[in-house]
Amino acid sequence: MRPRLLGPVVESSTTPRRRRNKKHSQQVDPTIVEKPIFTMADTCTMVELLQVPTEGYGDAIAIPAILAENFELKHGLLNLVTSNQFYGFEKEDPHAHIRWFNKITSTIKYKDVPNSSIKLMLFPFSIEGAARIWLEKEPPRSIVTWEDLVSKFINQFFPPS
Repeated sequence: MRPRLLGPVVESSTTPRRRRNKKHSQQVDPTIVEKPIFTMADTCTMVELLQVPTEGYGDAIAIPAILAENFELKHGLLNLVTSNQFYGFEKEDPHAHIRWFNKITSTIKYKDVPNSSIKLMLFPFSIEGAARIWLEKEPPRSIVTWEDLVSKFINQFFPPS
């Protein structure tokens, strides 16, 4: 058996040759220097980019600081508040819900805790459905007093007109 010699590869005449299309070739002007554009994201590490943003997710109700020691809302109280939730249906009376809510919260007394702070904390548990959606759409920290909350709630579900 004779060894096979490898020589230069000769292209067959049937193989089409590619021609450079002058329309598609780009001419580069050596006087134009492109500068990289840096955005704020370019200065962050990958860990920082993957973190969930925490801004803009604050609750609408701003609860004042409570100075009392060992303050805690009891589970039974939360059950009582959630037993008669307001959904925002047309036939529901927001005034009646506020009267019921005031009746429940008037029975609660904690030393060094204002009753209005307790009401602000508990109120989100007393609503559901369209009423909860309304509260979640309110701007963060836009409700700072019980009076603010009642006014906005009544105006939303029992408009003056």
